[in-house]
Amino acid sequence: MNALTLVFAALCIFAIGYRFYGLFFAKKVLGVNDSRLTPAVTMADGHDYVKTNKYVLFGHHFAAIAAAGPLIGPVLAAQFGYLPGALWILVGCVLAGCVHDTVVLFASVRHKGRSLAYIASKEIGKATGGVASIAVLFILILTLAGLSLAVVNAMHDSPWGSFTVFATIPIALIMGVYLHKWRDGDVLGASVIGVALMFVTILVGPYVAESPFWRPFFDLPRPAIAISIPIYGFVASVLPVWLLLCPRDYLSTYLKIGTIFALTVGIFWVHPMLKMPALTQFTGGGGPIIGGAVFPFLFITIACGALSGFHAIIGTGTTPKMLDSEHNLLFVGFGAMLTEGFVAIMALVAACVLMPADYFAINTAPAVFAKLGMNTVDLPALATAVGENIQGRPGGAVSLAVGMAHIFSSIPFMSHLMGYWYHFAIMFEAVFILTAVDTGTRVGRFFLQEMIGQVVPKFQEKHWWPGIISTSAIFTFAWGYLVYTGDISTIWPLFGMSNQLLAAVGLLIGTTMIIRMGKARYAPLTAVPGLAMVGITGWAGYLQIVNTYLPQGKYLLTSLAVIILVLMAVVIVGTVRRWLELLEIKTPVVDAYGDKVLEIVGE
Repeated sequence: MNALTLVFAALCIFAIGYRFYGLFFAKKVLGVNDSRLTPAVTMADGHDYVKTNKYVLFGHHFAAIAAAGPLIGPVLAAQFGYLPGALWILVGCVLAGCVHDTVVLFASVRHKGRSLAYIASKEIGKATGGVASIAVLFILILTLAGLSLAVVNAMHDSPWGSFTVFATIPIALIMGVYLHKWRDGDVLGASVIGVALMFVTILVGPYVAESPFWRPFFDLPRPAIAISIPIYGFVASVLPVWLLLCPRDYLSTYLKIGTIFALTVGIFWVHPMLKMPALTQFTGGGGPIIGGAVFPFLFITIACGALSGFHAIIGTGTTPKMLDSEHNLLFVGFGAMLTEGFVAIMALVAACVLMPADYFAINTAPAVFAKLGMNTVDLPALATAVGENIQGRPGGAVSLAVGMAHIFSSIPFMSHLMGYWYHFAIMFEAVFILTAVDTGTRVGRFFLQEMIGQVVPKFQEKHWWPGIISTSAIFTFAWGYLVYTGDISTIWPLFGMSNQLLAAVGLLIGTTMIIRMGKARYAPLTAVPGLAMVGITGWAGYLQIVNTYLPQGKYLLTSLAVIILVLMAVVIVGTVRRWLELLEIKTPVVDAYGDKVLEIVGE
């Protein structure tokens, strides 16, 4: 199959989904109304609640949600063939992922930018909200560990990539100061400065990597990268959002969208064929990368490209505190998820243009690959072209970079630049992921402050630095420990399972709010995908525990998986009970916004 066919189909489906289904969901189901002022306006504090230009906010939101999932997940799922992953991304993104992201962002805006757990306590009940707080904190820790491990595998022993990624930090600081201190609100000027400096950084990268003086500073082993990433997450979580986090995410979006656009142009130019078959012999299970069958493990492997619970954390964390009007819910929530879905399709294409034997040789250990009875085809030539040993580098990042470089270098006047494109792709993946790590760490700090603040009220003060520093340090250490001691083969499935369960909870909480607003006829739009993911992901989690974690003696991961499944079950049961209570109410009342609802929710 020609890759261009799949890319063109994705563009058409996503465009139609945004124009018709997205507009219908925002206006008819949620009833967005610009007359209702958002928390960024009514609670502006210049630190967390900051009214933000919709394009800058789109950049921040997209950069925060689009982490390892849409890049690594589709690459790993290519083990099953290109067809299962493509169908799940195309259908799931529009009918589940976009709906989920939009409804949780809407819910948080209506609840003054508060967290998913807080929304659960108000929409469902305090007990359910308390359980949800603990569950979300566990899931966020696992999510950040899984995302960061992908960065570690991509950046270690790669001075070019490390230099470029680290350089984005001072560039973002310059943009933040320029945008808020030197030329207040000059988005265009900040964009020009940031993109220009990023371009210079990319050009200088190979010279830094070859320099006898500079190379040792950036040629870092795995443990050093595993420590530096949590340190960055801690710093980004305590500084004002406008100084580092938001401008860096906005800057990264240029790189992300620009690279995906360039890859799309490359596919239109080269017309590469998908070498991976539509379905492989591993759809029934027993694969060397993912041991389980395509159903249900596909749905936890592609954990972000179609549907992601991590988006609920961002959508009820930083983004609702910066949204300037309800009208832009569609552009930021629905639009950013569609963009991520397209990124997932491009990642799937980049993996599937490789010969199957080469793909498996990169993504499995040499001893495992030897048992498959396959012979590599282009792998020696690819390794020579990129200048590195690429066999036996599991985790998806390297095979994605090789696939992207292969497409770019197939353009006639770029045939000699494959090494450049490979290292550029490694840097691209790392930047993609780190923008979710910084935002996720900040949201984790919000969660801890809320939870500890129930016992020690001082922690709920948003500008109390001892509380900010201590909660950031505790949370960063928790996920940083897993990064330092874990590996992607054990953490990623647990991340995928917990991530999709959280997505199901986000959809079900959104359903509760839709029913409470007197729009029960639209409830199936969120309830059906939510309940479906409960069943699918719960089954996958059970299989992962009994078939992988227990036989391998992974008792810590087994305990975490069981805890998450139990906590999520409690939240889901409480949510369904709340539905039944709301459906019994016949007389609507008027809420604080002047809308007729089935029950007033106190703030």
